[in-house]
Amino acid sequence: MLTRVRHLQVLVLVYGLLCSAAITADAQTSLAELQKVLQEKAAFAETDFAGLARGETIVKLAPVLDNREIALSGLVNLRASAEYFLRSYRESLTQRTNGAVLEIGSSSATPSPSDLQNLTLEPQDIEDLKACAVGNCGMKLSAAMIERFTREVNWQAPDYAQQATQLFKTMLLDYVRDYHARGNAALIEYNDKSDPVRVAEEQRELSGASSYLNDIFSTELSTQTQPAEEMLVWSKIKFGLKPVIAVNHVTIYRRDGEFGPQVLAASKQIYADHYFDSSLALTAYVTVAGPTSFMVYENRSRADGLDGPLGKFKRKIVENKVVAGLKGVLEHSKLAMEAPLLGPDSATVAANDGGWKQRLFGGIRPLLWFMIISGLIALFLLRNYEEKTRTAGVKQLKPEER
Repeated sequence: MLTRVRHLQVLVLVYGLLCSAAITADAQTSLAELQKVLQEKAAFAETDFAGLARGETIVKLAPVLDNREIALSGLVNLRASAEYFLRSYRESLTQRTNGAVLEIGSSSATPSPSDLQNLTLEPQDIEDLKACAVGNCGMKLSAAMIERFTREVNWQAPDYAQQATQLFKTMLLDYVRDYHARGNAALIEYNDKSDPVRVAEEQRELSGASSYLNDIFSTELSTQTQPAEEMLVWSKIKFGLKPVIAVNHVTIYRRDGEFGPQVLAASKQIYADHYFDSSLALTAYVTVAGPTSFMVYENRSRADGLDGPLGKFKRKIVENKVVAGLKGVLEHSKLAMEAPLLGPDSATVAANDGGWKQRLFGGIRPLLWFMIISGLIALFLLRNYEEKTRTAGVKQLKPEER
């Protein structure tokens, strides 16, 4: 059961930060205290807090330990209820709240084939699976999965596409069941490339590297704080280059502090068939003395394609894109969340803008695709440039030099 894996270290630490009212035991938790934590642990500056006081949205890049990783944090003040925040978040987990979401679903308490009945594979993915081999595959799969596609699908049969789709759904269901039973010990090892990627290790490093979430809260909370709810959700997302199928373990914590509700929603990626090696996203509704409410966000994601000869150049492009993207998402979310308080004109603007649910939670929850989609398109263009450069270089060589 998921309850066996709910005490992920980073969740406990984040919850400690976001429920800082409880940490100080009835002390007057203030905005200044929250700012002090963010300043010490996340490199937020005084100028950032001055901008926050003026109603600005603050987004900061965070240090990373791996060339494949992008990390950033966001902070915006809110005038909206925690109940609305939670209701909208829950709805987003199982409803197509954005045009980019092609298919969506969730795992039941006892995972069954009906959980994945609406999931489909793209024709190009099926064709890629024909030539799939361990260490060289067009989809992110384990070695055992790749070998099963070789053995169990009759690629000469007229219905090979249906066979491949059914086998993929069967293996994904088996994986979800195993994760339900064993937690992180069941996390997949990707063998689509020559260097394997172990998702358990990736997640451990992502949670351990969190810039302002570590060493903040006592481990005592791990025995006292229980998730309000947990679920596994899957999505198929229109991604520009090709749709991406991903499965996320979502955990929601809530408690009522002295000054108001504190909510944490954590989204841990346990599978993605393209691009992403791992991702951990945390979105929180925080209340401090006043009472004043904030939305705090942190995401750490690792994507293949951020290293290589043009790694620094590619990283700069992606970082600029994701900072601007996250800032825009948070600003639109703030507008839509506060629209009911600001009158009909603001509500109309928010509705025309697509709604905060679509922007904040449309895609792999929360915010991931909106943050990084444009950056990956840039990576795609750079890959094409690299390939053309290599091809041109080969053509210029004399036959005896090749």
